[in-house]
Amino acid sequence: MEYLNLSHNQISGSLPEHIGHIMPNLGFLILGNNLINGSIPKSLCQVDDLSILDLSKNRLSGKIPNCWKDNKALEEINLSSNKLSGAVPSSFGNLSSLSWLHLNNNSLHGEFLASMRNLSQLLIMDLGENQLSGTILLWSANTFSSLQILRLRQNRLSGSIPSQICELSSIKILDLSRNNLNGSIPRCIGNLRGMTLEAPALSPTSSIAGGFAFPPKSDWQTEDVIEVTKGRELDYIKILKLVVMMDLSENNLVGSIPEGITLLNGLHSLNLSNNHLIGKIPNMIGDMTSLESFDVSCNQLSGTIPSSMSALTSLSHLNLSYNNFFGPIPTDNQFLTYDSSSYAGNPYLCGSPLPNKCGYSHQVNGTSEFEDEDNSLDKLEKWLFYLVIAIGFATGFWGVIGTLWFKKNWRHVYFRWVEDLADTIYVTTAIKMAKLKKWMMMRNRVVV
Repeated sequence: MEYLNLSHNQISGSLPEHIGHIMPNLGFLILGNNLINGSIPKSLCQVDDLSILDLSKNRLSGKIPNCWKDNKALEEINLSSNKLSGAVPSSFGNLSSLSWLHLNNNSLHGEFLASMRNLSQLLIMDLGENQLSGTILLWSANTFSSLQILRLRQNRLSGSIPSQICELSSIKILDLSRNNLNGSIPRCIGNLRGMTLEAPALSPTSSIAGGFAFPPKSDWQTEDVIEVTKGRELDYIKILKLVVMMDLSENNLVGSIPEGITLLNGLHSLNLSNNHLIGKIPNMIGDMTSLESFDVSCNQLSGTIPSSMSALTSLSHLNLSYNNFFGPIPTDNQFLTYDSSSYAGNPYLCGSPLPNKCGYSHQVNGTSEFEDEDNSLDKLEKWLFYLVIAIGFATGFWGVIGTLWFKKNWRHVYFRWVEDLADTIYVTTAIKMAKLKKWMMMRNRVVV
């Protein structure tokens, strides 16, 4: 027996403990979507030709055997959606030919990737929905040189996102959501070339041996990854190799959104929601021409919505809710299709589809500043007040000066009166000063 596929049935019971000894030539063991319980037999570690091991979506429990050796053939291990516990086996690090690793939706715990440093052929690593803890370990550029999908969603990982993650030059799906990660988003995030339009296309694999056409080995047409995009949980299978997305939501990330992230022009979905991010949306976000879903809700972002976002004509899902954005909502292209829920919790945003009416914006030192209608009315009233004062002053001033200018006798009388008044003031002041001086002298004599 070389190929055994009994998936999508209602097979129950446990696997034979010596299945690896009974079928030593087994290359494909595919028993997914059944009701199989019990533990994973250790004898499977001894099958030298085993290429595909799929026991997903069963009721398996206990620990994953830690006895795996490098048979140069094992390409896929899919143990997802079971009740497995314990740590990820360190012996998985011996499987140099492993391309697909699905351990998601179990109860695995312990440190993350303590021993997997030599899996240069790995394309998918899905460890989501477990209880893994610790930090994301640092790695060199050659550790996961071929990795396309890194999914660590819904674990207990802590610490910051290491800058070495930017060395995953082939990554297309990066999902670190729903953990306890802190710190800022690495500034080098724009170096992920797999998320650009220049990324090379992937090709499926197949195998022909001994003149016989074996069932195709696992390729992108059969891989299965669940991701949340456009506010919905989607199961990607046949189009998985075409999906490009980043999800860092529901962590404790701080700081601003790096400008370099706008270099990822092949990104379809970007989710940074439910963090503590501050600052503005990068002005060059319009360069992310492939973006279909953008979610930065429940942060502390501020500023206006960049006008360049109007160029994102493929953006069908937008969520800017519960931030501190202000100013007018763009009215071009796809912005006409979003409802008010996309902007909820931003009291200083205005324009359709919100009930708040907008004022106008103007340029100050190269930046756009927004002024609402109330502020505009206040400034108008202030200018009208100053204008009335100026008119009153001009009328009174020139009413007197003009009369004196044209009436010569009035001018003589006026200036004579001014001279008499000045003389009166001078004489009065001189007499007062003389009396004061005399009083001071008499007081000094009495004191002596």
